[in-house]
Amino acid sequence: MYRVLFLCLFSGAGLCFAQSPTHLATDLLEHTDRVFLDGYPSGLSLAELSTAVERCQVAEIRNDRPSLSWVVNSDRPDTRQTAYRILVASSPDLLAKDEADLWDSGRTDSDRSVAVPFGGKPLQPATAYYWKVKTWDSHGVESPYSYVRGFVTADRLDGETARYPLQVTDEYPAGITPLGRDHLLVDFGKAAFGRLRVTLSSAVETDTVTVRLGETLRDGRIDRTPPGTVRYAEYRLPLSSGTHTYAVKIPPDSRNTDTRMNGFGGTPIFMPDYTGEVLPFRYCEIENGRPEPGQTVRQTVHYPFDETAATFHSSDTVLNQVWELCKYSVRATSFAGVYVDGDRERIPYEADALINQLCHYTADREYSIARYSHEYLIRRPTWPTEWILQSVLMAWTDYQYTGDRRSLQRFYDDLKAKSLLSLKESNGLISTRTGKLTPAVLQSIHFRGDAISDIVDWPQKGILGLGKNEPGESDGFVFTDYNTAVNAYHYEALRLVGLIAGTLGNTADETLYAAEARRVKEQINRLLLDPKKGYYVDGVGTDHSSLHANMFPLAFGIVPAKQVGTVTEYVRTRGLACSVYGSQFLLDAVYNGHDAAYGLKLLASTDERSWYNMIRVGSTVSLEAWDNRYKPNQDWNHIWGAAAGNLITRKLMGIEPLEPGFGKIRIKPQPATLRQASIKAPSIRGDILVSFDNLPGEKFTLEVDIPANTAAEVWLPRSSKKYRLTVDGVPQKGTVNGDFVVVETGSGKRVFEIQ
Repeated sequence: MYRVLFLCLFSGAGLCFAQSPTHLATDLLEHTDRVFLDGYPSGLSLAELSTAVERCQVAEIRNDRPSLSWVVNSDRPDTRQTAYRILVASSPDLLAKDEADLWDSGRTDSDRSVAVPFGGKPLQPATAYYWKVKTWDSHGVESPYSYVRGFVTADRLDGETARYPLQVTDEYPAGITPLGRDHLLVDFGKAAFGRLRVTLSSAVETDTVTVRLGETLRDGRIDRTPPGTVRYAEYRLPLSSGTHTYAVKIPPDSRNTDTRMNGFGGTPIFMPDYTGEVLPFRYCEIENGRPEPGQTVRQTVHYPFDETAATFHSSDTVLNQVWELCKYSVRATSFAGVYVDGDRERIPYEADALINQLCHYTADREYSIARYSHEYLIRRPTWPTEWILQSVLMAWTDYQYTGDRRSLQRFYDDLKAKSLLSLKESNGLISTRTGKLTPAVLQSIHFRGDAISDIVDWPQKGILGLGKNEPGESDGFVFTDYNTAVNAYHYEALRLVGLIAGTLGNTADETLYAAEARRVKEQINRLLLDPKKGYYVDGVGTDHSSLHANMFPLAFGIVPAKQVGTVTEYVRTRGLACSVYGSQFLLDAVYNGHDAAYGLKLLASTDERSWYNMIRVGSTVSLEAWDNRYKPNQDWNHIWGAAAGNLITRKLMGIEPLEPGFGKIRIKPQPATLRQASIKAPSIRGDILVSFDNLPGEKFTLEVDIPANTAAEVWLPRSSKKYRLTVDGVPQKGTVNGDFVVVETGSGKRVFEIQ
C-alpha cells in the first residue's frame, strides 16, 4: 500500500499535504486483489487467475451491487469529507487515465465513506473489476485519487457475505531442546492450528521416526494424557533413504468431523482441501530422527490477520499479558474461517460468536468473518434461549462497527422472530416452559431440534463431569418459569429490534418494539427486583439472588438509577462466580455501573479464576474455563475465554462507536488506579489512538488522535466537584455527567487535562 501526497496551499493557513484515501474495501473486504496458492499469499494478479495452473484462492464478491468503503486521511484537525468521486472500470488501464466504463459517480456531495452502494449497472458473475476514489474535505481540499483496488465476483451472485480464503503461514521453532540421542522437543512458542512439515535424513529405508504433537508439557515432555480435550497426537513416519521433506498428515477426528446431526441440528465446520486437516499444537517431539537445521515448520492455518492493527500497553504488566493472550487468541482460533467453539466440536455457537465478534473488532480491522458467522447462526441456531436472543445483539453490533445495514435488511424478519416476542405471557415476560414454544415458533427461528431451554451460564451443576456437589458456573441460579437472565436478554433484543426497525425506516415496528421493550423492563423491575434487598432475584417464585440475575440487568441498562448502587455492590460481593463466557457481561455490567476499580481488579487479577491463570497453566490461547477443574472436558483453544481483550478496549479504555460505522466515537476511559495506558484501536474509519497518564485524585491527562471524517465524545473522569479542564492548553468547561466531564471534539490530535 502506498499513499499519494500532493502539496497544496491553504489560504491563510500555510502549507499542507492533501492525502489520498486508503483502506479501500469492497463488501467489507480490503484485500480483494490478494491471490493465494494453496493458502499461501502469492504474487499473482487477478488478471492471471484464469491462466494460473496452480490451485488458487481469492475472496469473491457475491453481490451484484457491492458496497464500497475507504478511509479519509488528513493532517488537518476537524476534517470532514464533503464529497467523493468513485470510478469503477473493467480494467486498471482505464482507471490510469481517470476513465470508467462501469460507473463514474461524478462529484457526489456526501460525507459518507463507509458502505457506499455501487451505483452502476449490476455486475456480472465471475468477472474482475477495478475501482478508485478521491474526496473533497471541509477545508476545501481535493485529494488525489487513491490507489486502484481490484476484486472478482463469484460464479453465483447470491448476496451472501464474502470471506477471505484461509491463509497458511510457515512458522519456525522458538526453541529446540534435546531429550536424548536423536530425540528433540520443538517449541513453536505459541499454540496454533496447523500441520507439520519436517526435513529428515536417513541412511536406510527401514528407519521410522515418531512424531508427537501437543498443547502442553509434563515433566519436560509433551503430556501424552492431557486433561479434558487438550490435544495430543502421535504419528509414525517411515523414512526413505537420503534427505527428504515429509508432511505429517493429520487424520480427521470423529469428535469434530461427525456429520450426524446432534440434538439441535448443529454440524461441524470442515477444513477445505487446500489446507487439509489441522491440529492445535505448540510442541513437537521428534524421536529417532534429527531434522535438518531450520527445516521443522508448522504450517499454521488462520483467517488473514494483521498483527499490527491493534496495540496496547499499560503500567500493569499482568494487564499487558492478558491483552496479548486475548489478541493472539483471535488469530489462532480463526482457523475454520467461521467462528467455532474450539477444537472439540468445531461447531458455531452464538455465545462464542458474540464474544469473538467483539474481540475481533478490537484486534484487527476485519468485519467479514464476524458477519458471515452471525448470518450462519441465524439459519443454524443452537439450543439455549439466551443464545437465540444473542443473534439480535450480533446484528446490531455488526451495524455499529461497519455502518453497513444490508445484513439488517436481509435478515430483518428473522431478527424479529429471534426477539422471542412470540413467547410473551400475560405478565409481560417470556418463558420456554409455559406451552408457547410451539413447532411454529421453532420454525420461525430456524431451530431444527425439539426445544430450546434456558442456560444462564455454562457448565451447570452436575453435568460434563462436574459432581452433584460442585456448583458449576451459574452461581446457584434457581431456574423458574420466568427467569431474570432470560428476560434481561429479551428486553435487550426487543430494544435493539426497535432500533433496527428505525434504521430501516419501519416506524410502525419501531414504535411497537420500543413499547414492548419498555413493558418488559417495567415488569422485570416490578416482579424480579426485590425492594428490600435492592437487587434482583433469579426468577418469579424464588428469593435466591445470583450474580447472573444482577449482572445481566446491569449490563443491559435495566436497573433503575436509584438501584444501580445496590446492584453494583451486590455484584461485587459475588466475585467471579461465573464462567469465562459470563465474564463478558459481568465486566460490561461493572463498567456500565462505573465501578472502575473493581473492573480493573478483575481484569488484572492473578487468582485462579482469572485470565492470568490461563497463562500460568501454560496456555497461549484462551481457555474454555478458568481452570481445568471448572470444566473437566474443557479445551485450550476457546475464543469465548478471550473476553478481556475487547473489555480492555471497550470499557477500560472506553472506545466504542456512538453512531453506526464510527460516525461518532465515544472515548470514556475508566482507569481507576491504573497509572498509564496507551492503545491503537482499529475502526472502519481509521485508527483511533488513545493514551492517558493518571495521578488518581490529582490529575488525569488524556491524548487522543481521532480519524478524519468522524468526531468524538470524550469522557474525562473527575475526582471531585471542583475541577480545572484544559483542551490543548486552553481552559474549557465541558458538560458534567455524574463523575465525568464530557467534551465534544472533531478529528485530529487533542490533549485533555483535568485536575
